[in-house]
Amino acid sequence: MKILLSDHDYADLNLERATFEAAGIELVDGGRAQTEDAVIAAGRGCSAILLQYAPITGRVLDALPEIGLVSRIGAGYDTVDTKACAERGVWVSNSPDYGVGEVATHALAMALALIRHLPFYDRDVHAGIWHFESPGKVRRCSDMTIGIVGLGRIGKRMAHISRNLFKRVIACDPYLIDGDFPAYVERASLDEVFTQSDVVSLHTLLNDETRGMIDGRLLRLMRPGGYLVNTSRGAVVNIDDLVAVLGEGRFDGVGLDVLPQEPIALDHPLARHPRVVLSPHAAFYSVESERDLRRKAARNIVTWKQTGRPDYVVITGTRRPRA
Repeated sequence: MKILLSDHDYADLNLERATFEAAGIELVDGGRAQTEDAVIAAGRGCSAILLQYAPITGRVLDALPEIGLVSRIGAGYDTVDTKACAERGVWVSNSPDYGVGEVATHALAMALALIRHLPFYDRDVHAGIWHFESPGKVRRCSDMTIGIVGLGRIGKRMAHISRNLFKRVIACDPYLIDGDFPAYVERASLDEVFTQSDVVSLHTLLNDETRGMIDGRLLRLMRPGGYLVNTSRGAVVNIDDLVAVLGEGRFDGVGLDVLPQEPIALDHPLARHPRVVLSPHAAFYSVESERDLRRKAARNIVTWKQTGRPDYVVITGTRRPRA
């Protein structure tokens, strides 16, 4: 059995090779096959695709009829056409729980750094300015409300580690019943999260419903001097609207780990804005979480070969592995 690793940005593939070799699976390294044509060319004769960023579309699947499973190295799967996979009986799997603590910690670190003005103090000190009010007044965190959009694994962890730092924790997740909300989290609508929160942290999937969901109307509902943090998916935020609202001086700080286009151009307004803190899609990362991420995505394929079903199912398929 052969499987394609379509694309990756790792220094080596020792972990994947060892995992597959132990299960009698041959790994085909596609290098950086990040277009439909490149995936098709690299994937002929393969039974499954392990991907990082590559597009998996109906056209790809029709050109590679032996593919029975698509396993995403990551929790999100917005580059995979799940409808096309379901229509063709192709399984889709992911690694949903590999870096929950890392992402939540990164989001909280961004929020606290902005609230305490740490990046702004650092900039001012290096510019020869030494004063506790140089970047503006700092408000007490324990008087603030933090609002969370999306209360899945990471959103719940964010709520848990934030509850002793903020006065209130509120959250919007229309797909959870009341009983799935922790006792210390108040349920709110999306509009209420933005009108009532001093800090909004985004933890939602990217799909047709959420793409561009955080737009100018919502952003202008926030209290003046508020903070926005996004460690989910870049395209959840309408970036043009965010730039416009930043230009109105409504935010005291914005922290972005993800953007619709990565890496960001150095001359982009967000890269040059003095109240924006950026990180390079790194919220997921620790040495341990990267190892877990890669291992779980690879193990999906091994388990599918052995049992006919991957460990973490996004789309239930009908195709069986071929020897």
